[in-house]
Amino acid sequence: MNSSKHTELANHAWSVADLLRGDYKQSDYGKVILPFTVLRRLECVLAPTKDKVLEVAARYRDQDINPDRFLRIASGHSFYNTSTYTLKAIAGDASYVAKYLNEYYGAFSPNAREVLERYDFAQQIKRLEAANLLYQVVGRFADLDLRPVERDADGNVVLDEDDKPIEIVTNHQMGYIFEELIRRFAEQSNETAGEHFTPREVIRLMVNLLIAPDSDALALPGTVRTVMDPACGTGGMLSAAEELITTLNPDATVKVFGQELNPESWAICRSDMMIKGQGPENIKYGNSFSEDGHTGATFDYLLANPPFGVEWKKVKDSVEDEHERLGESGRFGAGLPRINDGSLLFLQHMISKMKPVDASGSGGSRLAIVFNGSPLFTGAAESGESRIRQWILENDWLEGIVALPDQLFYNTGISTYFWVLSNRKATDRRGKVVLLDARDYWRKMRKSLGDKRKELGKQHISEITRLYTEALAVLDAAEKDGGHDLVDRAAKIKVFRNEDFGYRRITVERPLKLRFEVTEETLTAITASKPIARVTDVEAFAAALRPLIGKSWTTKSDAWIDLKDAVVAAGLLWPTGAPFGKALREAVGVRDPEGEVQRVKGEPEPDPELRDYENVPLEEDVEEYLQREVLPHVSDAWIDHSKTKIGYEIPFTRHFYAYKPPRPLAEIDAELKALEDEIRGLLGEVTQ
Repeated sequence: MNSSKHTELANHAWSVADLLRGDYKQSDYGKVILPFTVLRRLECVLAPTKDKVLEVAARYRDQDINPDRFLRIASGHSFYNTSTYTLKAIAGDASYVAKYLNEYYGAFSPNAREVLERYDFAQQIKRLEAANLLYQVVGRFADLDLRPVERDADGNVVLDEDDKPIEIVTNHQMGYIFEELIRRFAEQSNETAGEHFTPREVIRLMVNLLIAPDSDALALPGTVRTVMDPACGTGGMLSAAEELITTLNPDATVKVFGQELNPESWAICRSDMMIKGQGPENIKYGNSFSEDGHTGATFDYLLANPPFGVEWKKVKDSVEDEHERLGESGRFGAGLPRINDGSLLFLQHMISKMKPVDASGSGGSRLAIVFNGSPLFTGAAESGESRIRQWILENDWLEGIVALPDQLFYNTGISTYFWVLSNRKATDRRGKVVLLDARDYWRKMRKSLGDKRKELGKQHISEITRLYTEALAVLDAAEKDGGHDLVDRAAKIKVFRNEDFGYRRITVERPLKLRFEVTEETLTAITASKPIARVTDVEAFAAALRPLIGKSWTTKSDAWIDLKDAVVAAGLLWPTGAPFGKALREAVGVRDPEGEVQRVKGEPEPDPELRDYENVPLEEDVEEYLQREVLPHVSDAWIDHSKTKIGYEIPFTRHFYAYKPPRPLAEIDAELKALEDEIRGLLGEVTQ
């Protein structure tokens, strides 16, 4: 089928929008058009075996046996319908169209009926009937020719001169029609489009980066591959992966699997898989975190575009239970990210479904996921996010990260990144990560769609794919002595070792230095101090010290002698205990760079207000770092090694930062002067 033909059929289906206008909002058109398109396609696919299915259904009607398996065999598909009705027959009787349509839809096999139920099809029938539109809508779809192959009056397949079936609408072509309808539906509901619809060109690039490095292996005879998306939305990524693999090898067998939480998106995806002849049962409904629909399964390729920055509070108990109970034998053993962003939970979930590599080197998987910038660096050392990054890098799974232009998605204008992971890296790629800056590869859209103002052209996809695959091919050319840059003409590629993203977060302490004095503020602090109030009458204690207002001391011992004498002279007992001493020092002590160093068991006491933190690369000696970077500025500093933490982050932007010198002052002055002259001229025209 040429593109004009599938556009013509999509236009026929979408023409129902003209009937719906006024009774439905534009954003709701798809709720009618998509399920009716599915219904019509299923009918066309099942038509040749309808009589056989009806015969089997009649045979088992009164028997105490589930005929499902026999009905599937009779239909020749994974689904069937046991009703004698057709859409054309239903459209022939306007008086009973709702009754007959409900009976017809209810006679589908459970897997097909479940899809229509997720579209809330029964409710749409009621709504269309109430608006006096149902008869017209059914009639419009009854005329939509979605037959897989041409058949004669007796139901026999019509062959061409080469004795091959004359195809009308193949599963692959039906996918194009359905995706065109999904795209139009997404455009009509821009406020939610990005939640279940990823731009086609973004999907194409992602699939290229995931699969292109395996092109040689995929071309082998008998190739069978499984693909999984745990946040599959409407199934665009699964379809694109299948399409690329079968383009590389038309004889390849591709089995797709997915899971989706949004019921409407799930229905669209499962419909698409059913229409294309894929196993619809492979598309599971539910939350991937709390209701893993593919427990224990592994796949050759995994890819996803999970929601950006979405909290996981609803599944918190389930996720935390698995984390604590199963540890590393579960999906979330590496760590838990902050509650307001579940991105890295998706990644851990996907990693758990990678095929293991056996002793001979066979097996393994590749994985690609879309993230915003947050998973690159969010979370301090030893936080959940940092631990997850550490786990990925120390296991040598991260193959590369590609930075994309901003404004590529429908519901956000922020910059995004592809992460590509593999547990079967080639020898030369082990221990290394490719960073590719593709932020400049885009073109402006003729018409914006929501927040999407930029798009990737075919040449951009081709060039980014070339840069990435070539970088993988020449990783062994990276410098062996610690150099990280793999030089590219466009300076868009850098290669790092896994350990380059690790660091030690050291705590740099400086001593607490105090002088001591009594002021009105000192006495106010004493009367407000709970630790002092527990051991003495604070009002009397403060009154005893009032004669010392204005006096200061350079050492704590001298200050305490005078303070104690004043208290005893007032007839009070001098309290004891560490809490009292600490509270009194807080009231009387004043921070002073020239003051006395306070000590605890003979060692300098750190000043919390002067405490600082430094991130030191893993390979560097922290004491040497202190000598070089800190002590020349603060000579009394030291590292508290008991507080050192290990962290991992990927500061992508920093690695590709290019310094741009400020414009010369003379140039700025000249521009300002020109603007002033222009303003004077305009004012002169107004006053004339």
